[in-house]
Amino acid sequence: MKKPLIYVKILVNVLLFLLGVLAVVFLLPKLLGFFMPFVIGFVVSVIANPLVKFLEKRVKIVRKHSSAIIIILVIGAVVGAIYALASVLVKEVTNLIQDFPNIYTSLEQQFNTISVKLSGIYDLLPLSARNMLDNIGSNITNYATQFMSESSDLNISEAGSYAKNVLDVLLYAIVTIMSAYFFIAERDNLAALVHRFTPVSLIKSYNLIVSNFKSAVGGYFKAQFKIMLVITIIMFVGFEIIKVRYSFLFALLIAFLDFLPFFGTGAVIWPWALIEILSGNYFRAVMLLIIYLVCLIVKQVLQPKMVGDSVGISPFSTLIFMFIGYRLLGVLGMIIGIPIGMIIINFYKAGMFDNIIKGFRIIIKDINDFRKM
Repeated sequence: MKKPLIYVKILVNVLLFLLGVLAVVFLLPKLLGFFMPFVIGFVVSVIANPLVKFLEKRVKIVRKHSSAIIIILVIGAVVGAIYALASVLVKEVTNLIQDFPNIYTSLEQQFNTISVKLSGIYDLLPLSARNMLDNIGSNITNYATQFMSESSDLNISEAGSYAKNVLDVLLYAIVTIMSAYFFIAERDNLAALVHRFTPVSLIKSYNLIVSNFKSAVGGYFKAQFKIMLVITIIMFVGFEIIKVRYSFLFALLIAFLDFLPFFGTGAVIWPWALIEILSGNYFRAVMLLIIYLVCLIVKQVLQPKMVGDSVGISPFSTLIFMFIGYRLLGVLGMIIGIPIGMIIINFYKAGMFDNIIKGFRIIIKDINDFRKM
């Protein structure tokens, strides 16, 4: 094959690859946002479809009838669970904001007690170290004062003004329910229609993407959310025993921090326990350490079994993908960076990038041959 034709093929492969990446990064999120009711309906249909199949086989209910029943049940369960969780969280967050002046006063007294106990050590420190500690303390005080003043002006009831009007909400709900119903009831017809108008190569690529997406995102997030739920329950029970206010909110936040890679419950529990020790609350400090140890043991027992080999990438690669995700999308990027990295590595192992890599190798080889004297 002539070199110009090879370079044209390489250029076409690279352009198609770049167009695909740009479409996924820029076009796909906008399309998902535009068709969000259908996306939610599709997710509901995926959840409900196994139950529909069960009713078809066991109860002999017609698919269209069973779809309507199951969709109503699934949507009712999901909405009820979300409402219950949201109501608890909103209540605790609202109470926390309203109670922040008292919490600030209590923390100020606690730190004053700690500073008295550590005054002897403080006097022995060099002047530069004392100045640094004074600056840190003043910065913390300023931030806390600013937050307290801003939170006092916050009116939770005004949050509803940012919601869409009732007509939009009703329309979205109707479209979501109807789309979920049609995704289940017309599942076979829709699949046949897609296969009829889609090229075989695109179907193969789609199947490869879906299988890798399920193994990476499905396996990873499913296992991590289960572990996060167990950690939340353990900490909630422990916090209730030692009478920590807003125990559910704190348990959920710490469990979410434990969900993030390279973090853990210790990032909060250890400094908290140290503050309790310095304050003289030895029982609470010991209980916090017990809660931490229980969470650590449970996670070490559950994680190998639940996660298994679903991550499939080295710790260093995990760190790289997490950092890139954080730089691009912040905390959300840290969460989705690892599954996306897993998908990319699985695509590489499956050979999706072979043509691109082969093309660059040809170009590099030709450049090196041209440079030889």
